[in-house]
Amino acid sequence: MAPHISESALAGLVDDLAGEVIIPGGPGYDEARALHNGMIDRRPSVIAQCATQADVSNAILFGREADLPIAVRGGGHSVAGTSMIDGALVVDLRRMHGVVVDPEDMTVRIEGGATMAHLDHACQPFHVATTGGRVSTTGVGGFTLGGGSGWLERKFGLASDNLLAADLITAEGKHVHTDAEENPELFWALHGGGGNFGVATALTMRLHPLPRMSMSMLFFLPENAPEVVRTFRDLGLSAPDEMGGGAIYLPAPPEPFIPEELVGKLVCGALFTYTGPVEELREFAAPLFALKPVVEIVTDIPYVDLQSMMDDPPGLRNYWSAEYLREFSDEAVDVFCERGAAIPAGTAIQQVLFLMGGAVAAGPSGYPQPWRTAPWAVHPFATWEDPALDEPAVQWVRDVRADVRPWALDATYLNFVGAEGEQRIVSSFGERNYRRLATVKAAYDPDNVFRFNQNIVPAG
Repeated sequence: MAPHISESALAGLVDDLAGEVIIPGGPGYDEARALHNGMIDRRPSVIAQCATQADVSNAILFGREADLPIAVRGGGHSVAGTSMIDGALVVDLRRMHGVVVDPEDMTVRIEGGATMAHLDHACQPFHVATTGGRVSTTGVGGFTLGGGSGWLERKFGLASDNLLAADLITAEGKHVHTDAEENPELFWALHGGGGNFGVATALTMRLHPLPRMSMSMLFFLPENAPEVVRTFRDLGLSAPDEMGGGAIYLPAPPEPFIPEELVGKLVCGALFTYTGPVEELREFAAPLFALKPVVEIVTDIPYVDLQSMMDDPPGLRNYWSAEYLREFSDEAVDVFCERGAAIPAGTAIQQVLFLMGGAVAAGPSGYPQPWRTAPWAVHPFATWEDPALDEPAVQWVRDVRADVRPWALDATYLNFVGAEGEQRIVSSFGERNYRRLATVKAAYDPDNVFRFNQNIVPAG
């Protein structure tokens, strides 16, 4: 049970915030507490919808004085729902979504509540971009501080590789700026360590020219999937860094480009994204076109449109995980395809094989991201509506993980997983990195105030 909050203390918070304070029973409460994952139904004691950096500081100080647990909400995509906690104070950053592009310096400053849509729409007029997620609704802050894997990573590196500076509010309500020169140990920790060290109110990131973008999405009948996945794998092994993509099993979505007779039926897809013209992409992917897809989409596309093309609707029930693979052998292909062919009926589950490598593997090796060396990632991404399907959907994700473990690293990208235990977190950073992160955590959050995340326990 949450501690009692006095009316005078709550009134003080209302006076201190330029934003809005929302409490149970008040207007907008249910809307404000709703998360992307429909499995999460939690009732915080106070939601502080912050509008300024000072609001964030005041909210944290209020929460600590009231002895409330403190959760932080940016985009709200945390599959484990850690941005919304029963009885907690929620520091909601979504009003802070400003994005300022500097095309001369090739940098962008992004407020802590901005989503990929805010970032990409601001960058599009200048034909520049930085690595973002694979949908437009993801929050930039949590995505980047957790590492940041997306379509542009093989060309431009992980999102965190492009992080130039950050402004945080600490557990003591104080502002701290960090970059490679100022508070460098904290800056190191933000390359994968997530929201453990403070509330990120602004990030400064490096931009890259992106004058052209193209993509191909080919769908095949499931009986052709093993050949499709092997062909995709073989192409991926020789792909230029400009190429990203994935192979995927999924029920065909009800989209205009999907023939009516295929909607809802299992298909295997092969997606390539390319930071260049569609003619070059089509030439590279020719071996996949030769396999005679039943649906074929090949086009130049603005990056901002690519980012929103695969948005999944909010409110579905979600359960995800991932394994990063040392190799993807013919045996692994067969295992991947056998499990993909068994996706539970009635769900919108996707089983994805992402092409990694390129600038991810060639990038900085000193950050706490040992998974970045993997050439492949398997990401079982389960979404469904009916609560009766909770058990088979969750079990299916766990089965995919178990299937590919013989080829997997111990480490994984933690933004792709929910609550899978302390050892999963430690192994994903590596024990040496974890100890170093725990020391940074002890310096900036010794009481583990910011613990609703992939948590790093402060060194004692």
